[in-house]
Amino acid sequence: MSMFSILNISASGLTAERLRMDIISGNIANANSTRTEDGSAYQRRVPVFATILESELGRDRVAKGVQVVGVIKDNSPYKLIYDPKHPDSNEDGYVEMPNVDVVKEMVDLITASRAYEANVQVINAYKSAAAKALEIGR
Repeated sequence: MSMFSILNISASGLTAERLRMDIISGNIANANSTRTEDGSAYQRRVPVFATILESELGRDRVAKGVQVVGVIKDNSPYKLIYDPKHPDSNEDGYVEMPNVDVVKEMVDLITASRAYEANVQVINAYKSAAAKALEIGR
């Protein structure tokens, strides 16, 4: 594994966690959206990550980072709220609310933020080690 592999792995982690935070922000922003373009309530979205694997000089496959392979909709059931005066209520007076739990989203946002910070710390440690290595020759 080369020294630059460390940067590539952390950079891929930064990109993935940034997208994860963007998706979580969208979920929170739409936590009360009862109607989307297709006419139904908003469905929570979740990113799907995969490990980037590569072979290295006769060794088994080695992890080289992470990538986002897609964003899927959470198929958990909608929350039903009784509000017969709401314009999106059904014939029984219930409104389908998005399947977004704001508390869960905030916990996920904190987790994504901490993972992002950890990748930044790895890059900073790499930069510090590289600077120290360059000082050896002086």
